[in-house]
Amino acid sequence: MRETTAPKDGAATDAAPSLRITVEGVQAAEFAAVPTLEFALRIAAADGVEVRSVVLETQLRIAVTRRGYDEACRERLADLFGPPELWERRPASLLWAQIVTQLPAFTGETTAPLRVSCTYDFDVAAAKYLDGVRDGAIPLEFLFSGTVFALAGGMLRATRIPWDTEAGFRMPAATWRDLMDRHFPGAAWLRLGRDTFDRLHAYRTRNALPGWDAVVESLLKAGADGRADGR
Repeated sequence: MRETTAPKDGAATDAAPSLRITVEGVQAAEFAAVPTLEFALRIAAADGVEVRSVVLETQLRIAVTRRGYDEACRERLADLFGPPELWERRPASLLWAQIVTQLPAFTGETTAPLRVSCTYDFDVAAAKYLDGVRDGAIPLEFLFSGTVFALAGGMLRATRIPWDTEAGFRMPAATWRDLMDRHFPGAAWLRLGRDTFDRLHAYRTRNALPGWDAVVESLLKAGADGRADGR
């Protein structure tokens, strides 16, 4: 976990109250309609500053190059980063989410949840990465911006959160997988084009197959046997 204070010179002025933001933990959000992770934020203002509200904008990124990958993991991520000889060209980070959070009034220090909705769509790079990394920790970067509304000199003033306000957090890789298993036990999702789905539906009907797993199993077996039905 890493903490960055803004502004960098550490001076707390009437016009620009200093905020320190850290990420202290993560858990699955309770009673969420879609898979959602809840990161615990701790926000501290300079002594005596009365913060009336904060519009906190967060860009959440996966710091890809800040951990190692074994051979099995590299194979699972080949669709994202390419074969081993191209791994040196992989991006330093991947965008996971952008979130806007409204924080209520506080003086001194407060805590707040940062809720991140998670997708099981493997056409999304972050989901593909999170599914491919099965052990260890996933290094995350929280890049903060937004607006602080605080009393200064007897007046309510609005100031921007400096661009270099950020925090780091290492999320256990199992956290995301446990969340998906909770919402989709024993299942995964695959998005198909309408024409492809219509052809699969026709194949299922023609072969009297009981479910979509049976359709895919039948096609995989047919392909392995050199008898794939392309109709």
